[in-house]
Amino acid sequence: MGRATNLILGTAGHIDHGKTALVHALTGVDTDRLVEEKTRGITIELGFAPYAPTKDCAFGIVDVPGHEGFVRAMVAGATGMDLVLLVVAADEGVMPQTREHMAIVRLLGVGAMVVAITKADLVDDEWLELVREDVQDLLEDTPYRDAEVIPTSIRDPASLAALSEALVRCGSRARVRTAEDLFRLPVDRVFAVEGTGTVVTGTLWSGRLARGEVVRVLPRGGDARVRALQVHGEQMTEAVAGQRTAVALTGATVRRGLVARGDVLVTDPGWRPSMMLTVELLAMAGTGWKLEPGQRVRVHLGTVEIMARLALFDAGQVAPGSPALAQLRLESAVVARSGDRFVVRSYSPVTTIAGGVVLEPAPPKRKRLTKDERAALKRVTRGGDAALAGAAALAGWAGLDAASAGVLAGWTAGSGQAGGSQRAGFRARSGRTAPVLIEGTLFDPAIVSAGEARILAAVERHHRDHSLEAGAPLAGLRTSLPRRAHPALADGIAARLARDGALVTEGRLARLPGFEAVLSSGEEELAVRLMEVLTGAGLQAPTEAELAADLATTPAALRPLLGFLAGRGRIRLVGDTFWFAERVLDQAARRVVEALGGREGLGPADFRRILPVTRKHLIPLLGHFDATGVTDRADGARSVATSLP
Repeated sequence: MGRATNLILGTAGHIDHGKTALVHALTGVDTDRLVEEKTRGITIELGFAPYAPTKDCAFGIVDVPGHEGFVRAMVAGATGMDLVLLVVAADEGVMPQTREHMAIVRLLGVGAMVVAITKADLVDDEWLELVREDVQDLLEDTPYRDAEVIPTSIRDPASLAALSEALVRCGSRARVRTAEDLFRLPVDRVFAVEGTGTVVTGTLWSGRLARGEVVRVLPRGGDARVRALQVHGEQMTEAVAGQRTAVALTGATVRRGLVARGDVLVTDPGWRPSMMLTVELLAMAGTGWKLEPGQRVRVHLGTVEIMARLALFDAGQVAPGSPALAQLRLESAVVARSGDRFVVRSYSPVTTIAGGVVLEPAPPKRKRLTKDERAALKRVTRGGDAALAGAAALAGWAGLDAASAGVLAGWTAGSGQAGGSQRAGFRARSGRTAPVLIEGTLFDPAIVSAGEARILAAVERHHRDHSLEAGAPLAGLRTSLPRRAHPALADGIAARLARDGALVTEGRLARLPGFEAVLSSGEEELAVRLMEVLTGAGLQAPTEAELAADLATTPAALRPLLGFLAGRGRIRLVGDTFWFAERVLDQAARRVVEALGGREGLGPADFRRILPVTRKHLIPLLGHFDATGVTDRADGARSVATSLP
């Protein structure tokens, strides 16, 4: 195969068609471990066996029940399959559960299949050929039409060797899970082992897990530490994707009994339980079942079965064989990832009626879809970078947390996608449709473009309405975006505009390139009068209200002019109260240095002899001199610089 591979091989087929016996013949392992299974001669729970037909190909076999009553267990096993061994008994041919298992495997998107016609030694060649034709009819119009069909008998080593070779060939074409992806292990068994404690088992769907790591048990929450790891009974320091894994857990979560079948072990913080899933459904053809709004159904996702109501985005029913976009309103929380496949069974009578793929694993409640939302969901169905772009578009102004993109957009590391972004560090893609990364959050380019237009318009409006101000306050620009916008979006967009030369930011202000505040003739006249008042007032500087009264205007009308003149260094606000002409302050500073330069231990009275003002003006003036380095205050006294700073 050219690569070391860990694959999950699942069995499927009607009850009593010899799945367990075939696994035993291939591996030497009896996967029926329960007393009831051995007594009744049927598989009730999932069984497991290791199988390594070549040094390059290692299978973990999941033996599933064939009885209709145990389809729930079958779905739990099938969800983690990389390839499937469909078993059809030669003496019976294709049976009802064969068809349902086949439908489930197809709905779950298992990528590869081999068919074993078991008990071939019990029929003649003519009958065997009829069964083979029956199987080919079953495979026709499915992704498995070219699957190898191998007649076998557990008493015929040559047929088992042929089956083994076919499985290896099929395995070479199966998807390969990556250990560099996010870790996830759906739990299918929980039991206690004396001296070890609580042990959970499951198929390690993605990523890797090491002994000593801390895992989260979802959806109920809580942490547990990995005490030990086994892969098919062998102690390991690490388990990787595609391996059947037993995990011994310890911690308060385990002691309280908060681990059960259907839970999921994860390590990344991006995973989150949800009571709702946005999905693409496919109603099964040939069942006679329609999907209806509000219909109560059983959803099989991973190792959990959960009840849900269908909320269809399009009016009316969904006919068998037709697709539909919908939300599943769940009766309890599940943990899912965009791209996960699931099976839908009817509430009563119980039968498989649909399957689907998760598009949004933790969506807002949607009653209907806009044209843009529908287009975004379509992109999500394509996977990879398209899914990331679609998820960012669905997130809108709030943006998509890049640290959660591996879960929310279904990215998988190693294929040009971002499942490993939390470990390796996310890098934004380039291109017109690629999401834009701002402060750890991904935004749809259309959102960023709309935000840029809003912010530029807000700055332009500010220039028009406040022509004397040097620029628009950056903090105020945030209000130009919708209230639901991410808090970092406005500042991030302003920074992008500044980098591109479309905006100039200086301190806390932003302005359009080329903008310069210019006084009108009327404002220029008022400015001359204002400077005359401040120069005449000297150190007895007026407040804003007093200055406005002197100029026969209002503080609100005067404020833009004050800001304009202050920005050009002609006046200054001292002590947040008094407006001084800058020339007056410079003269006062010179007088202080000339009279008191180099002296220490000075109090307010020493300065009042040099600056004949009341305490109301003196204290703010001294604070100004402290701030500008003319004086230095320490231990309640001041010293004066020997020269002007």
